[in-house]
Amino acid sequence: MTKHRNLPSWEAIRAGAADWIGQRVDLAPLAAALQKKTVPIHRHSWIYLLGGGALFLFAFQVLTGVLLMLYYQPAELTAHESVERIMTQVPYGWLVRSMHAWGASLFIGLSGLHLLTVLFSRAYRRPRELTWLSGTLLLFLALGFGFSGYLLPWNELAYYATLVGSKIPTAIPLAGEFVVHWLRGGPQVSGDTITRFCAAHVLILPLAFAAVLLVHLALIQAQGMSLPLGLAAREVRDHRPFFSEFVLIDCGVWLLLLGLTATLAVFLPAELGVKADVLRPPPPGIKPEWYFLFLFQVLKHVPEPVGVALFAAGAAFLVAIPFLDRHAGRERASPRFTALLAVLLLAVLVLEAQAWLAPGMKRAAEQLRAPSYSLAGGAVSLALLWSVIGFLLYYLRQLLRENARVRKLYRCGAHDPP
Repeated sequence: MTKHRNLPSWEAIRAGAADWIGQRVDLAPLAAALQKKTVPIHRHSWIYLLGGGALFLFAFQVLTGVLLMLYYQPAELTAHESVERIMTQVPYGWLVRSMHAWGASLFIGLSGLHLLTVLFSRAYRRPRELTWLSGTLLLFLALGFGFSGYLLPWNELAYYATLVGSKIPTAIPLAGEFVVHWLRGGPQVSGDTITRFCAAHVLILPLAFAAVLLVHLALIQAQGMSLPLGLAAREVRDHRPFFSEFVLIDCGVWLLLLGLTATLAVFLPAELGVKADVLRPPPPGIKPEWYFLFLFQVLKHVPEPVGVALFAAGAAFLVAIPFLDRHAGRERASPRFTALLAVLLLAVLVLEAQAWLAPGMKRAAEQLRAPSYSLAGGAVSLALLWSVIGFLLYYLRQLLRENARVRKLYRCGAHDPP
């Protein structure tokens, strides 16, 4: 600490700690690799924010999920009651569960939008095929999160939607019955299914997602950011260092996502629903979550075996896109392939709209009754939260400008003749 004596106390502590760690672990290669990462700035640079936003929402889901697991009991007799306790008795449990529910939708939605921007900018082209493969696997795992978590409240809607969804694999030749039995933990959706889905939701899928995510991030770090196909190098205005400048923009997006999630949770809190009764016949109008609606609608138009074959073909096509679009690998436009992608996207949107507009299950509106819930109080808290977010966004903007100014001054100084 002697050589840091002239520094302020907190600076001396930080510098001393850095020296202590540096004498024991050589972090120079890691620091050099991190400093090398830059982000090209052009008219489409906003697409680079989507992946970071999805990453933040995944971390947010892990945090809120851990808090919920402190009170949730994954058993047929206790699942619904434990969720009811979280919503009505645990202090601000309604807020945590509602933010978790809305965070799930935002996470899957932002992940899908991220995939679409990569798709239409042809960012999967050579040499980034492995990055695309790991990204599509992450999207499939995200959908697995949505499917496994939907059953856990054990309400009527979740039970019947899972009953229908878990039945779909019966159309698979030879292995269909085995797959359904393996998913459910038995012939029917029951308490064993809750236990199995809970284990997948809180342990298996997070570990798998984290492992694939590390590979995905390592590939991005090694290969750098891709420019959209057709964007000339001269159109790139700047290359911002990621860990001193662009990450500040990412942080601003994360703050906006946090504020949006909290706002939705206060004004549209998650519903508890009626406890599932396996002996009651399913009510008409059962629908899955919005990100499965287009798949649900396909099964209304075609026989189930045909639908399962279409789902498998669609997944295989998504995975194989970098190898099918050979023009993009040669840095050439492929209008026919773009038209095919546009038609498929339009078909998905039409099916989604059809399922969304179809009559749903009739249910009485719920009124949240929790000591810590008040719409007026929530609105005041949100006003305070958005004020803090606004201040932090202003601070991040000023810090970004200052870091960019220092970088440009350093660059000019480095090019001055001695």
